Amino acid sequence: MTAMSRSKLTFAACTLAAVMLAGCASPPSAPLPPTDSIILLPEKDGRSTAVIVRQGTSELVLDRPYAGARAGGSGAAAPFQSGAGDVQARFGQALAAQPPRPLSFTLYFVIGGNTLTEESRALVERAFAEIAARPVPDILIVGHTDTVGSEAANDALSLQRAQFIAREIERRGVAAANISAAGRGERELLVPTADNVAEPRNRRVEIIVR
Repeated sequence: MTAMSRSKLTFAACTLAAVMLAGCASPPSAPLPPTDSIILLPEKDGRSTAVIVRQGTSELVLDRPYAGARAGGSGAAAPFQSGAGDVQARFGQALAAQPPRPLSFTLYFVIGGNTLTEESRALVERAFAEIAARPVPDILIVGHTDTVGSEAANDALSLQRAQFIAREIERRGVAAANISAAGRGERELLVPTADNVAEPRNRRVEIIVR
């Protein structure tokens, strides 16, 4: 029996077998013993995910949180529904040993400077709290601008924005050695525009926490 992702279905959740399957990026390629089971875990942000379980010529799609499939010998995989308590009881120790999943946050700026928008000021405290909860976070901060102004000025402004957020994170106790800041200017527009267009969604800093 193998578990594999379908092109139209996002495989973003880990599958669990009798022994925890390592990693979420790709499904297992080796056949599973007939006593194993697979359980689809929910994403923390609520995104829909799915995995296909195949045994012989049968195919079973797991597309609900805690949906499971159990090997049925030489026959079709048998579906079952697990739950958070069951997963914790059976695999809690293995789950606790996994590294935290990467996080990403996007903060937006008022035009022409390092002032966060009102919406991003509300988000920034939650982002900093998530970062502080990690024992040794590895943080990449990338600043961006819209297309107003020269490329040289926007390169400098985007780096200033990234460094501004980096200083705030460092001020809250994260070692500077664990923070990298870079500016991309107007090279990686979230919303493609012509030159000299003030697009709020392009004035941003992206924080990636690993």
